[in-house]
Amino acid sequence: MTRSAKITRTTSETQVAVEINLDGEGQAKIETGVPFMDHMLDLFIKHGLMDGTIVANGDTHIDDHHTTEDLGIVLGQAIREALGDKKGIKRYGNAFVPMDDALAQVVVDFSNRPHLEIRTPDLKQKVGTFDTELVHEFLWKFALEARMNVHVIVPYGHNTHHIIEAIFKALARAIDMAIQIDPRVKGVPSTKGLLG
Repeated sequence: MTRSAKITRTTSETQVAVEINLDGEGQAKIETGVPFMDHMLDLFIKHGLMDGTIVANGDTHIDDHHTTEDLGIVLGQAIREALGDKKGIKRYGNAFVPMDDALAQVVVDFSNRPHLEIRTPDLKQKVGTFDTELVHEFLWKFALEARMNVHVIVPYGHNTHHIIEAIFKALARAIDMAIQIDPRVKGVPSTKGLLG
C-alpha cells in the first residue's frame, strides 16, 4: 500500500503544489520562494522519513505570509489524504529534539479534531528576512488541514533559529511515530470506531 498524495492550490496570492509519500527515505525537493521555509521543510521531510516535492510561487514581494500560510494548508491536506482511513496507525506520536541550546517537544494525535498549542520562549521577530510569527501561522493551518492535535513545548532555548529548527524536526519525528502501522491495531485506534 502506497501512502501518498498530490495536492495543488491556486489563489490570486499563491500557487502551491505538494507531492508526498509518507513511507519514503527522506528525499526532498523544496522550492517555495521563502528561503527559511525551504530550510525548515527540507529538514521536516528528511527527519520524517517521507519523500516530498513542495513547490510554491507566491506574493513574496509583499511579504512571506500568504505563501507560508498556504504551505501549511496544502501540506496538511496532502498528509491527511495520504493517510486515508488511518486504519492500523499508532495515532499518537511524541518526540524530543535538541538543537544546540534549544530543546523542543512535539506531541501529536491524528484524532481528526484539529488543535494547536504552542509554548516557547520569546522569539526574535525575524530570522534573516523571515517573520517568526509565521511559524504559528504555518503550524495552525497545517494542524487544521491535517486534522491533527499538535502540542509544541520548548522549555528553553536562546537562539531563535535553533528553536524553530528543533520544532520542525520534532514535529517530523512525532508524525513519523504516529503514522506507523501497528499490526496489533485492528481498524482505527479509537473506542468510538472512528476518528473524529
